[in-house]
Amino acid sequence: MTNNKQTVTHGIFDMGDKNDAYAKYFVGQSYLNNLIKDPAISVSVGNVTFEPGCRNNWHIHHDGFQLLLVTGGAGWYQESGHSVRKLHAGDVVVTYDGVKHWHGATKDSWFSHIAITAGTPEWLEPVSEAQYNALED
Repeated sequence: MTNNKQTVTHGIFDMGDKNDAYAKYFVGQSYLNNLIKDPAISVSVGNVTFEPGCRNNWHIHHDGFQLLLVTGGAGWYQESGHSVRKLHAGDVVVTYDGVKHWHGATKDSWFSHIAITAGTPEWLEPVSEAQYNALED
């Protein structure tokens, strides 16, 4: 099985630096490349890269939304109360205002997506190890 490292780390957009600013909201190592750096633009656009097993905490976007454009690897997306969805390059996810959700890499694969986000995030609890480890391909 390939872990997609080459495809993800050498993708169309640079993966950026270690995502230290948001590390407390992730389990595992992520990387962030902010693609739009113009303070006059109220929507953030970033290339987010996840090492295998990395995922963000449950979170909610208030007064906005989040769009995920999957660019490489294999990952997971889940909204609270719904089944998990496996993601691959070319998948698109729309997360509406106020929806509790999380996303991240599978256990064995690197994962990357472009996150287009408006509004204010509310960071919540981590995805439990038991819940994450129970996910199957």
